[in-house]
Amino acid sequence: MLTDLQTPLRGLVGDRTAKAFAERLDLHTAEDLLRHYPRRYAKRGELTDLADLREGEQVTVLARVARASSRSFKNRKGHLLEVTVTDGTGLLRVTFFGSRNQQWLAEKLHGRVGLFSGTIDTYQGTRQLVHPDYVLLDDGHEDPDVEAMSYAGEIIPIYPAAAKVETWKIQKAVGTLLGVLGDVPDPLPDRVRSRRGLLGLSDALRLVHQPRAEGDPWRARERLRYEEAFLLQTVLAQRRSVTEGLPAVPRRAGTGGLLAAFDQRLPFELTEGQRRVSGDIADDLARDHPMHRLLQGEVGSGKTVVALRAMLSVVDAGGQAALLAPTEVLAQQHHRSVTELLGPLAERGLLGGDDHGTRVALLTGSQPTAVRRQALLDVENGDCGIVVGTHALIQDKVRFRDLGLVVVDEQHRFGVEQRDALRAKAVTPPHLLVMTATPIPRTVAMTVFGDLDVSTLAELPRGRSPITTHVVPVGEKPHFLDRAWQRIREEVAAGHQAFVVTPRIGDEEGSEEPSGDEVSPAAATTSRRPPLAVLDTVAMLREGPLADLRVEVLHGRMPSDEKEEVMRRFVAGGCDVLVATTVIEVGVDVPNATVMVVMDAERFGVSQLHQLRGRIGRGPAPGLCLLVTDTEEGSPSRERLGAVAATVDGFELSRLDLQTRREGDVLGASQSGRRSSLRLLQVLEHEQVIEEARDDAAHLVAEDPTLAGQPALRERVVALLADERADYLEKA
Repeated sequence: MLTDLQTPLRGLVGDRTAKAFAERLDLHTAEDLLRHYPRRYAKRGELTDLADLREGEQVTVLARVARASSRSFKNRKGHLLEVTVTDGTGLLRVTFFGSRNQQWLAEKLHGRVGLFSGTIDTYQGTRQLVHPDYVLLDDGHEDPDVEAMSYAGEIIPIYPAAAKVETWKIQKAVGTLLGVLGDVPDPLPDRVRSRRGLLGLSDALRLVHQPRAEGDPWRARERLRYEEAFLLQTVLAQRRSVTEGLPAVPRRAGTGGLLAAFDQRLPFELTEGQRRVSGDIADDLARDHPMHRLLQGEVGSGKTVVALRAMLSVVDAGGQAALLAPTEVLAQQHHRSVTELLGPLAERGLLGGDDHGTRVALLTGSQPTAVRRQALLDVENGDCGIVVGTHALIQDKVRFRDLGLVVVDEQHRFGVEQRDALRAKAVTPPHLLVMTATPIPRTVAMTVFGDLDVSTLAELPRGRSPITTHVVPVGEKPHFLDRAWQRIREEVAAGHQAFVVTPRIGDEEGSEEPSGDEVSPAAATTSRRPPLAVLDTVAMLREGPLADLRVEVLHGRMPSDEKEEVMRRFVAGGCDVLVATTVIEVGVDVPNATVMVVMDAERFGVSQLHQLRGRIGRGPAPGLCLLVTDTEEGSPSRERLGAVAATVDGFELSRLDLQTRREGDVLGASQSGRRSSLRLLQVLEHEQVIEEARDDAAHLVAEDPTLAGQPALRERVVALLADERADYLEKA
């Protein structure tokens, strides 16, 4: 009997089948195959809705043969068998090519019901399957291969398949495994299954693949979905338990100290949300175990001020704070913002500085040696209470006197090792605050960031101006692009500045360094022309529609000092138009910038476009964002752009963005090609399942932190973490 689901497939289904499954579907073990669940189910006699088929899809259709005829080609040798299948409301052409007359096959197929598997294409405006694999399902069929598949039941599972690995081959292999399946260890504790009314694992695996009643697939998938949620929440509950057990130095801001002085010199009033979140963070910092908090907020909601107040609290208490940013441009922007907000409070020991203040250091990988050496010395001896930097912060040469708080901005761009390397520079575990400007739906927050307390800033500070967004369809109306350049000229004439954003740099290296959002899924597979590039666009603008304006360029592979100088000129009003890649996506604050033109906008993700347009409208003048695209009206890409133009609600757009992406992409597990551990759980839809699993996991881990009494669950947790399919869990 099969009781070890890690048994290789090779010894169970044969070498040839196992090789095909491994190469085509990435299935290697008995568990891999048994957790390759049917995509849908069909009933014998129930035909497929042919209207839903799309060109390029690998499909399996259940249909009846309405017509079948064979004829020879007129101008070359060979014969063509033309078959028309129907679902009663629509038709699909199926064609077979052969070297001899196939009238016998036409007679065999006529009137029969079968499964036909292949790739949909279009010929002369008609959808068709060319030479598909097929199997007939009528009773009394004498094909031994069909009999071997045991189509005895009324419900037929249809599997996610691949070329040369059809759904019936998968069903046959699954049937082989289920024929020898024993009582496998169940990771769900008995009391959890009982409380939630869930099937055991062995029964669930049988019923999800070989249902005998209409309700069987639902019951099986309910149990398997809950298992996925419970496993994730158990890992997160263990992480929360470990964090709460670690010691930390309480960091309470003193009265009349640096934080109080900063609040007094703020030129604006904190929003209610900023005060509330700051209070939560202050409470966390005062505890004797590490703070683990996620701060999310709309573009321009004032996260930086909240984070700075937390850093000043730590400095007040005698510690140091480090702010880790993903790019040099963002690190430099943070350094400028912090020093400008602090003023003399950031210049302790310098002429004109406040002796009650501190110093703010900047550390990046491309700084001049002398500047970097002095910054390292100031950090090590404690003269700098706040350190802002990129990955350079985690290098061995960087030593802190007393690191008390780590702030990670745009945390999704950092790996586990990078974050942990910075935290390891503290004598005792530091407090941790991670920030993201991409709003996160509640169910995703519970699943991805379930070991953190989540704070949300939804209210925009006073003084933020409205942003209007329009789609510029240059495919249908090319002259609209001329109007876009004219709008830039009008804004510059009014004393304002503009951004022009393109998807890539334009040299031989390819595209910009990756962001957390990346480009849209549709754009990633597009076979159209290459995306527009910064270097080509800036040359075109300087020679053409913006020839008499001051046009600068900025991208991620420019030397650090050049990037810094360009940004300084732009902030100071020394140039009119900045042509850039997504290097300006987050953190760049230029209140005088009022217009942004995004070229090839369909190649960016929804959330990324929302982040980009957050660079404008940061001052008293309203913002205008123009999304330039040559995609067709009615296409999915065009609809996404229309959704971005229709709302500035980041949470609504975040849900839209996540709905268009695979579940593994939502959680970060498939970015590197690994298969996500989630097959049935959809974090945007199954909120109740996630909440129930979270409660059950919390109670279990509170009683048994190491899962000593649950060996099957402990084995699954260890396996999940060991095979690195849980990278997304480590983002926190």
